[in-house]
Amino acid sequence: MIGTISLKELLTRLIVVFVIASLLELFVVGPVAQKIAFSLPYDKSKKVFVILSLAFFMVSGMVLCMSLYGLGSVYFSDSLLGESLVESYFTLVFKNFIFAFPLQLIIVGPLVRYLFVKFVKDKTTIAEALS
Repeated sequence: MIGTISLKELLTRLIVVFVIASLLELFVVGPVAQKIAFSLPYDKSKKVFVILSLAFFMVSGMVLCMSLYGLGSVYFSDSLLGESLVESYFTLVFKNFIFAFPLQLIIVGPLVRYLFVKFVKDKTTIAEALS
């Protein structure tokens, strides 16, 4: 849709999607994913198992929900090219999962953990030491 909508409308849609995705992750997908991941029978003392299970359930939940959002967006802009909604939804889910899961495991997850340890964890340790 880059050639069909203005930059202002594109930025507005980007902000709306960001807000929806953030709220969905914070209040629906995140808590459900944590509940499922920590209820499974595996050795939770091994950090890699916890990371993989949380990543799998977070990515799965967000892909299912945001693919529905994307399909609705395409449907209401009359850009659906004669495919059925169910077929389009499962095609979107498949493509999004293939893209999102490796991206989460290889790039985003390690980057966020590194930044958290570098900037947030150090500050909480310093704040605890000062109090």
